Order: sequence, then C-alpha cells, then structure tokens
Amino acid sequence: MILILLFFWVLILALAAFRGTHIIPHQHVFVVQRLGRFNRVLESGPRWIIPFVDAIAYRHSLKEEAIEVHEQTAITQDNVSVILDGIVYVKIVDPVAASYGVKDPVHAVLQLVQTTMRSEVGKIPLDKSFEERESLNAKIVEAINQAALSWGIRCLRYEIKDIKMPEEICKAMELQMTAERKKRAMILESEGQRQAQINLAEGMRAKVVLESEAGKIDRVNRALGEAEAIEMLARASASGIGMLASALEERGGERAASLQVAEKYLEAFRQLAKEGNAILLPSNLQHPGAMIAEAMAIYGQVKGKSALSEVRGA
Repeated sequence: MILILLFFWVLILALAAFRGTHIIPHQHVFVVQRLGRFNRVLESGPRWIIPFVDAIAYRHSLKEEAIEVHEQTAITQDNVSVILDGIVYVKIVDPVAASYGVKDPVHAVLQLVQTTMRSEVGKIPLDKSFEERESLNAKIVEAINQAALSWGIRCLRYEIKDIKMPEEICKAMELQMTAERKKRAMILESEGQRQAQINLAEGMRAKVVLESEAGKIDRVNRALGEAEAIEMLARASASGIGMLASALEERGGERAASLQVAEKYLEAFRQLAKEGNAILLPSNLQHPGAMIAEAMAIYGQVKGKSALSEVRGA
C-alpha cells in the first residue's frame, strides 16, 4: 500500500515537473503571472515555472510584423473623397506594456493608423497627396509612435499601397496631365526653335566676321604686294637710269643713245599703225632720214636743257 502511494506521488511530481517546464523559441517571450498577478518575463530557451501556481498569461513575438491596413475613405483639403490602403510595420519593444497597457495591440494600432491617415490626408490637397507620399508616411509613423508609446509597440514604417479616386476626378486629372504635357512639349519646341535661331544668328555673325577678316587680310596682302612691286619697279628704274647715265658718259654713248631714240621713235609709229583705225602721221613720212634727224634733234635739245640746268644748279 505504501509503495502504491509512493508511486502515485512520484507520478504526480513527474507530471507537475513536465507541466512546469517550457521551451521558449527564439525572439519570443512569455509573460508569467503568479496567482493572477504579474511575476516575470521568460525569454527564449528552456524555462520552468511552478505548476498550479504560475501561469503563462501572454505570449509575444519580438519579430517585426507587417499588418495590412484595409481600404478606407478619406477627404482631402479640397473636399475630394479618396480611398486609401496601406501596410504598417510594427514591433513589440516592451512585452509587459503590450500585455497590460492595451487589450489588443494589433487592433489598437490598426485603429490608430486609420484615424491618423484620415487626419493627415485631410491636411493636404489632392495633387500633393501623390507628390508627398514619403512625407505623409513619415508623419503617420511619428503620430503612431507618440500615441503607442504606452502600449509597448513601436511603428517602424508605414507605406501607402494605393490611392483610389472617383472616376470623374481621374478623368479630370488625365485631362490636366495631357494639357501639362502638351504645354511642356510646346515650351520645349519653342525653346528649341529659339536656340536654333540663336545658333543661326551666331553662325551668320561669325561668317560675316570671318569674311570681313579674310577680306581685310586679302586687301592688306594685295596692298603689300603692290607696294613691294612698286618699290621693286622703282629700284629697277633707278638702277636702269643709273646704268644709262654711266653708259652715256662712256665713249660712243651719245651716238648709241641717239640711235636708240631713233629706233624708239620709229617703233612708236609702227605700233600706232597697228592698234588704231585713225593714224596721225608726220608730213615727212616718205623720208625716214628726215624723221631720224628730227628725233636726234629732239634728243639734242633735251640734252642741252639738262646740261644748262646742271650749270645753273652748280
């Protein structure tokens, strides 16, 4: 009989020990109550509680959790009804506050997200609700963290999934976007034409400048060439005159000069007969000797005048 009682007692102790042993997964915590009051928080690993005295009241996951926010209607600042939905990412940072600070943390966060989203959307017009999504998400996260501080929950981020509008508003926005795109296209086209005209004008100006510079350089080169030609001709004439003067001073120079003058005189009449239709001829054309004598007389007169000028100058 004693053995039977002892066996039952050992069996009860074994069952109690088995019931009091718990293996807690990683990133999970258990909140233990002793006789209905908070006792402690059990972290991951094998843990043991007193059977029939201690009880696990709450089980929490410390992982980040994504909660879907269902569609809801909000009114923007310009009185346009829109339908929004989103996803909020939350994490339990204080298991005790999450257990005793609020009855249902997830439900409370969802209600807070919906009310905060409606409030923030009502502060901005419809056009900016699309442009300022990041700012809107940040404001909602800030508002949730301030309100959920006593719940042991922290909102990590919030993302708006979709914004739906009435069909009339969608059509009006499409027309507005089409008009804006046409406006930008016309502006870009006009800017392109303006730039093209500017480029053409600058090209014409550069062409005129280059042509004027080229003409200037050409005229300068021509003037320099003509000046050099005149200078060289003058030098050649001066050299010829000097050589002619030296030749005249030599013996027989005057006779040679007289003969050359006579030849030039006759050559002039020959060229005049070739080029013109009307010819003015001297009366003594039938006597070439008389023409030569006349040319020699002219040469003698010129020479005499030159000698007289030299005497007077001396």
